[in-house]
Amino acid sequence: MSSGLLPQSFYARDTLTVARELLGCCLVRVFPEGYGDELDGARLVGKIIETEAYVGESDLGCHAKAGKTKRTQIMYGPPGRAYVYFTYGMHWMLNAVTQADGFPAAVLIRAIEVEAGLGVVEARRAKAKRADWTNGPAKLTLAFGIDSHQNGIDLTSTSSGLWIEPGVVISDSSVTIGPRVGLYNVPEPWKSMPWRFLVRR
Repeated sequence: MSSGLLPQSFYARDTLTVARELLGCCLVRVFPEGYGDELDGARLVGKIIETEAYVGESDLGCHAKAGKTKRTQIMYGPPGRAYVYFTYGMHWMLNAVTQADGFPAAVLIRAIEVEAGLGVVEARRAKAKRADWTNGPAKLTLAFGIDSHQNGIDLTSTSSGLWIEPGVVISDSSVTIGPRVGLYNVPEPWKSMPWRFLVRR
């Protein structure tokens, strides 16, 4: 892939295609000087290694199944925006909005491998083993300081301090495709849709 940020056109496509092609791309988080604590002036980079697709109001595993609400309105907006939501009363989850403006769809970033800012992430995840720093959607947002302040920001611009860059191409032979995680009360066929993409290790 070429250098630079992923453009809006990357996200304005079929959600499953975006979810698959985000594998190997780099999530970048930059903090300004004077931010405070260990994040002061930090630049964190993580290679995306796991994603899930959520597609439209008919997808009963998707938040948009309830229609457009205060919580889901970002999903109905322009592709390339961040949809960050709070769950289980304690965790933030980062998604990239996809497809056409007005159609609710997004890709959940489930796991990354930290490539820059290791010392900062280690300090923020001191109670966890390195293998467990960012191997889950709530873990990576904690490590990268992502919360409600990033909800709705433009991932195709560096102005917000959070964006995604092209990275390495991951071959199909290195990708596992399977059902999404944690949809315990979701009925079939949505519970078993093969919309999760994971880089094999």
